[in-house]
Amino acid sequence: MKYMKLGSKPDAFQSEGNCVRYASSELATDVIISVGDVKFLLHKFPLLSKSNKLQKLVSGVSEESPGEIQLVDFPGGPKAFEICAKFCYGVAVTLNPYNVVAARCAAEYLEMTEDIDRGNLILKIDIFLNSSVLRNWKDSIIVLQTSKSLLPWSENLKIVGRCIDSIASKTSVDPSLITWSYTYNRKLATSDQIMRNGLKFSEKMESVPRDWWIEDICELDIDLYKRVMLAIKSKGRMDGGVIGEALKAYAMRWLPDSVDALVSEVHINRNKSLVETIICLLPSDKGISCACSFLLKLLKVAILIEADDSSREVLIKNISLKLDDALVSDLLIPARPPQSTIYDIELVQRLVDLFVENEMSKKDKKMIEKNGGDFVLGYGSWLKVGKIVDGYLAAVARDQSLTVSSFIKLSESVPETARPIHDGLYGAVDIFLKEHSGLTKSERKRLCGLMDVKKLTTDATMHAAQNEQLPLRVVVQVLFFEQARTAAATHAISNIDDAPRKTEENWGKTAPENRKSLRKQMDELKMKEEEEESMKSGKLVKRGSKNGGSSVQLLPSRSRRIFDRLWMMGKGVANGENKSSETSGSSQSPASMIQGETKSSGSSLRHRRHSIS
Repeated sequence: MKYMKLGSKPDAFQSEGNCVRYASSELATDVIISVGDVKFLLHKFPLLSKSNKLQKLVSGVSEESPGEIQLVDFPGGPKAFEICAKFCYGVAVTLNPYNVVAARCAAEYLEMTEDIDRGNLILKIDIFLNSSVLRNWKDSIIVLQTSKSLLPWSENLKIVGRCIDSIASKTSVDPSLITWSYTYNRKLATSDQIMRNGLKFSEKMESVPRDWWIEDICELDIDLYKRVMLAIKSKGRMDGGVIGEALKAYAMRWLPDSVDALVSEVHINRNKSLVETIICLLPSDKGISCACSFLLKLLKVAILIEADDSSREVLIKNISLKLDDALVSDLLIPARPPQSTIYDIELVQRLVDLFVENEMSKKDKKMIEKNGGDFVLGYGSWLKVGKIVDGYLAAVARDQSLTVSSFIKLSESVPETARPIHDGLYGAVDIFLKEHSGLTKSERKRLCGLMDVKKLTTDATMHAAQNEQLPLRVVVQVLFFEQARTAAATHAISNIDDAPRKTEENWGKTAPENRKSLRKQMDELKMKEEEEESMKSGKLVKRGSKNGGSSVQLLPSRSRRIFDRLWMMGKGVANGENKSSETSGSSQSPASMIQGETKSSGSSLRHRRHSIS
C-alpha cells in the first residue's frame, strides 16, 4: 500500500468530549467551524492562507460578534476536514488509499488551489494519486471502493473514471509482465493447467494465470463492478471465457445460497439488480464462453426473484446455443404458478426447440438439402441433446401432474437420428408407465409408439420382454426382432465358417451346386441343434429348476407363450413348411417339451392361441 506524509509539526489537535476538537496553542482560537456534529475551534490565519472558501465565509462574519461557520454537506465529514486543517497548520498527516479520496474532495470544497498558495493540498494529492496510487493494482481498487460514498464529488473530479481505466488497463497486461500482488484462491483454468503441465515457462509465467484479476474486483459494489467490466470488455483484449469466469465468481461471492435469503424483502431488490447486471455483462458471443451449468443456475435464480422478462429471455437464448453441454440436474428447474408440474417442463421444451432451430439453421443445412432433405448427423451435439432429453424425461416421469401429451411432445422435439439407441427413451417410458397406472389403452399405445424396438440393445430387449407394463403387441415386436437379430447373427457366422474358400472363377462355376449343398447342410445342422436342445429341455424337466441358466426359464409366462409362437413360426419358415405344419407333432416348441405335455400338438397349439389372444 502506498502512502504520503505531509507536514512535519507534532499533532496539536485535541478533543473535548466527542463533539469538540481544538488546536492547542498559546494563542486563543478565533473561529468556530462546524462540520456535521463536530465543532472545530481554530485560528483564522493558517486556515485563510490555504483556503479560498474559508476566506469568503470568514469575511462575511463580523469581528465584533464572531459567529459559527457551518460547512454544509462537507464531503468526507469531520475526518476529511481535520486532514485539511492539519495541512493548513503544517501538522504531520499521512495520506493513503483509504483517505486520499475524501481528502481530495474536501480540498476541492475548501478551494485549496494553487491560486491561493503554491504547493497547496489539491496539487499534492493529485501528484500522489497519479504517481503512486493509480499505478498500484490493489490501491486502485481501494480508492474506487471509497469513492462511492463521496459521490458526486469523486465523479466530478474524475477520480472514479481514472480508477476504472487504471484497473481495466492492468487486467489486459500480459501475465508474464505482472509484478504486483493479487488475490487468487481458485483453481487454475483448464488451459492454464495444461500450459503449466505440458510446457516449461518461466516461474513468473507459471505463477500468473490469465484470470488472476477476478477475485480482487469481486469486492466492488455492483454499480462499480459493472463499469469496470464494461471498460475491460471495451478494450477487446480479454477472452470471453475469462469474462464468464469473472461473472461466475462475482455471482458466487454475492448471491446468497438459501432460497429464503434470495427472496427476502430486505435483499430481493439488491439480488434482482445483481442478477440483471450479470446477465447484461455476459460476453458478446451470446454466452458461448460461459459454462452452461452457470447459465442454468443463473436462470433458476432469475426465475425465483422474478427478474425482468428481457433478462430471462437473454439467458434462455444463450443456454439454448449450448444445450448439449447441460446436465440433467441443472435442467430440473422448479415450476412456477400457474404450472401444476413439479418442474418447468415448458421451459425445457422451449430450450430444446430453440436448440434444434438454431442447429438446423446453420451452414450444414446446405448439406441436408444436398442429401435429398434427409437429416445429416453432422455433430455430436445432436447425440448429446438426445441423451439429455431422455435423461430429463426419466427424471420427470414420476411427476403425477405430467401429461402424456407433454411427455410425447418433448420426446419428439429432437430428430429421430439423434437417438441411434432407444435404451434411454425406453427407460423413461417404463418409469412413466409404472408411475401412471391409470393410463388408458390408447395413451399406453401412444407412449410405446415413441420407441423403436429395433434400436434397443440386448439388455434393454431382455428387460422389455419381461416387462408386464408394456402392451402385448410391443412385447411381441421385441421378441420377434430379437429372434430375427439372433438368427441373422447365427446365419452370418455359419456362412463365415462353412463357406468353401474358392477362387472367383471356381465360385462362378459351382455357385448353384454349392448353394444347394450349403442349404442342405444348414437344414441338417438346425435339425441336429433342435434335437440336442429338446434333449436338454427334457433333462431340465427331470432335474427341476436346478439349471437356472436357460433363457426360456427366465421369461415370464406371457413372454414364454409368445416366444413359443414365434419359435414355431420361425421353424416353419426355415424348413419351407406351409401353415398347416404348425399342428404337426414335430413342430413343438422348447417350452412345450419342457412342460412334458402328452397331449396332441393340435390341442397344445389351441391352448397357446387362446392365451395370446
